[in-house]
Amino acid sequence: MITGYHAKYYANELTCRHAADSVDRLSQSLFDASVDLNPHQIDAALFALRNPLQQGVLLADEVGLGKTIEAALVLCQHWAERRRRLVIVCPASLRKQWAQELAEKFALPSVVVDAAAIRRTGLSASLALSQWVGKQIVILSYPYAARLADDLVATPWDLVVIDEAHKLRNAHRPGNRIGQALKRAFNGRRKILLTATPLQNSLMELYGLSTLIDEYLFGDEAAFRKQFINGTGDNDSLRERLAGFAKRTLRRQVLEYVRYTERKALTQPFNPTDDEHALYEAISIFLQREHSYALPRQQRHLTGLILRKLLASSAYAVTGTLLAIRQRLQDQLEGQPSDDASFLDQLVEEDDLEEDYLEELEVEEASTEGLPMDRQALRLEIAELDGFIIRAQALKTDTKAQALLSALDIGFAKMAELRAPRKVIIFTESRRTQDYLAEFLAANGYADKLVTFSGSNNGPQATVIYQDWLKQHQGGDRVTGSPQVDRRTALIDYFREKAEIMIATEAAAEGVNLQFCALLVNYDLPWNPQRVEQRIGRCHRYGQRFDVVVINFLNTRNQADQRVLELLTEKFQLFSGVFGASDEVLGRIESGLDFERRIAQIYDTCRRQEDIQSAFEELQRELETDINDKLRETQSQLIEHFDEDVHERLRLQLDEAQARLDRIGRWFWAVTFFALQGRAQFDAMHHAFSLTQPPIPSAKSGRYQLVRGGQQTDMLANAYRLNHPLGEWALDQALQASTPIAELHFDYSHHPTRLSVVSELTEASGWLRLDKLKLTALDSVEHLIFTALTDDGRVLDQECCEKLFGVETSQKPHSLSQQPPASLEGNSQRRIAASIAAFVEGNQRLFMEEREKLEKWADDKLLSAEESLRETKARIAQFKRDSRKANSLQEQSELQSQLSELERVQRRQRQEIFAVEDEIIEKRDALIDALQQRLSQTTETEHLFTVRWLVV
Repeated sequence: MITGYHAKYYANELTCRHAADSVDRLSQSLFDASVDLNPHQIDAALFALRNPLQQGVLLADEVGLGKTIEAALVLCQHWAERRRRLVIVCPASLRKQWAQELAEKFALPSVVVDAAAIRRTGLSASLALSQWVGKQIVILSYPYAARLADDLVATPWDLVVIDEAHKLRNAHRPGNRIGQALKRAFNGRRKILLTATPLQNSLMELYGLSTLIDEYLFGDEAAFRKQFINGTGDNDSLRERLAGFAKRTLRRQVLEYVRYTERKALTQPFNPTDDEHALYEAISIFLQREHSYALPRQQRHLTGLILRKLLASSAYAVTGTLLAIRQRLQDQLEGQPSDDASFLDQLVEEDDLEEDYLEELEVEEASTEGLPMDRQALRLEIAELDGFIIRAQALKTDTKAQALLSALDIGFAKMAELRAPRKVIIFTESRRTQDYLAEFLAANGYADKLVTFSGSNNGPQATVIYQDWLKQHQGGDRVTGSPQVDRRTALIDYFREKAEIMIATEAAAEGVNLQFCALLVNYDLPWNPQRVEQRIGRCHRYGQRFDVVVINFLNTRNQADQRVLELLTEKFQLFSGVFGASDEVLGRIESGLDFERRIAQIYDTCRRQEDIQSAFEELQRELETDINDKLRETQSQLIEHFDEDVHERLRLQLDEAQARLDRIGRWFWAVTFFALQGRAQFDAMHHAFSLTQPPIPSAKSGRYQLVRGGQQTDMLANAYRLNHPLGEWALDQALQASTPIAELHFDYSHHPTRLSVVSELTEASGWLRLDKLKLTALDSVEHLIFTALTDDGRVLDQECCEKLFGVETSQKPHSLSQQPPASLEGNSQRRIAASIAAFVEGNQRLFMEEREKLEKWADDKLLSAEESLRETKARIAQFKRDSRKANSLQEQSELQSQLSELERVQRRQRQEIFAVEDEIIEKRDALIDALQQRLSQTTETEHLFTVRWLVV
């Protein structure tokens, strides 16, 4: 029998806020997460929570190790602890992925905040934010967060997560607009920075990232350069300082826990017909013109790049775009105003192209002057476009589409060989090509076997699938209420359960996990290596059980296409091996769009094969220069720590986490059973129950199942978590359970497992009390403290009492008027005092770490001031040497004048250095005093219950 005493103890265990250096601190988020337990992720999350005095950490695991999960664990733990002012800042393309990961894996509500979302509220940005903050996790893009900086700074955020933080590596520079705005917006707030490439081109990038976290981690830029870059550099000192806030795990360190499959590449060549090739060449020559009305001058190269990609995709795709361009020119001819920016928006929207085109390049060229209106030239250009359109529509054969049928046969045969599911995702860069391929494949044996996926997902088939999915999951928590997110989920479920083929635009390369699919076709191969890796990463990721086969299409009549594939294969190593592209290589591409433009430039300017060959060789030489082996070695020395103890520490941490989660599952199940008696029917075998009488409006009738504890047998069951409204209600009921002094008979004789410490107490009896100690100083920590005595005076330890309360009772508790012995309370006070002493000692250690950081910051600042004086002295010495070598009196006089000025500067610097030293030391002491004040602690003790016990 689970008594109110059991329930109160379990509920307090489940809601206690534990010390940050213990796996117990993460127990609530680990239990609620629908993710596998990976020890390196637990380790990273604990690192982020370790020191409450820190303003943040940098998590820099290699690509593919789940930094999103690490940050989400910390977010989930904050949510469980009711610290819910949480914000994520990331590239715009990752916003949906974050929202989906939080919803699916952690059941955390989030809202993507952009201009449209705020407009829908009808409120100002600050008022709209105030509606969301604390109720949902706010997700913002970099540019929009910078735009809202003045509104964000007013919110006392509990945690800020900044994803792809390497994009802010120059945040320390005054000219870095977004970096400076985010520093201002989140100054003093606790942060987690995520990046796989913390060091790409210079050690100064580490300095730039550190300023985002905490301006007191290092001194100023000059001091950092002097200490760690100029001369030999003090790598040992830098490594020691980085170790306090930066953590990096390598893939080779976790192979014991994480199984990675391989990538295998196949090439599907196609040889265009003479008519297809002639049309391609004709449009290519048209695009190479320096001036034309068809390509808006303001965004000429960008529009040309889009046209090239569509031309390579399909005649169907380029025809639609040529028709749009022709209409624009016709409107100009008829005197209608033309908006080049909105035209580019139209191209991107109609073909569902990458949003990066609009985000990264609002204005391509400084000049905004168009060509002067020449009506005859305009008519000729329209006629030329008409000719292209007629030739495209007259093509009888689509060689590339025919090659797709062969590619699918080869790919599915490979899946059968690997015993992998018969599933393939086909990526195209054009929504028009997507529509065309859907019709083509349906007519060639794949009708009712395919589904399309795009940015909007609002086509007729997608809508039917979505409506069916809503009916199937009505009342379940798979339905988020966001039509955009739910449509994506419905289509992915349909692909997993029914379809063989998904044809996707670039939208599916973002925020979609397709571990159940091991075959990928790049019908259109992006020129951006980061995009290619992102596509493959949808399938080749943690959880994939099979080798992933990637099929790339290759136009055999286009040498530039061949060189692009060669570059992506050999230089970027995207298509083979266990890990694919290394983050060192991908991270050094400053911008994927810039890289695409370099390739587009080759297509635009190189007409002969030898020119193409030479241009690609030059691009490859530049890449080899960028990938600096010495810098890679420096990164390894600074932030890649590996020793014999790592594996053992991770293994022990995993064992500890698993044992803790097993206990949480038992406690939560028991609390739920206690709270819902008479309201639900319980299925203990599957850790599930059917709720018949909901106690709160937000809990619906139906089947619920613990997210951990039992095999998921019913996909329609509601996932039951600690942070589910029903779970929170059950915990509240248990916390408020009535627990007067009573006698409990623990029924060990019927306990299913052996508990040595409890077996020794059979037929024994005594007294027990449970107290809850809350300690607040740098952080708030809670301890449950058991104190127990046997009737013969033997003291029972904490573990023995915890085990005792793992045993059910044989009968209902009955109240006692008898009071416990005075020694019980005395023992309790001694245990409470011991816990307080340990807490004080731990806080003192954290305080000393922060104090040492501030001492080093002050030393850095003083070094910088002294360095300026040394530089002036060196210049004076040089001027004196030059003066002695002067060839004329005039030259000597000029040097002497400059020397006098430098000597005045030197005298002023000598006077200022003392003032600067006083100022820095005063600032340091003020910061340390503020830390010292935070050390002052408060303690609060709550007596939960006292019982007399008997073991039978």
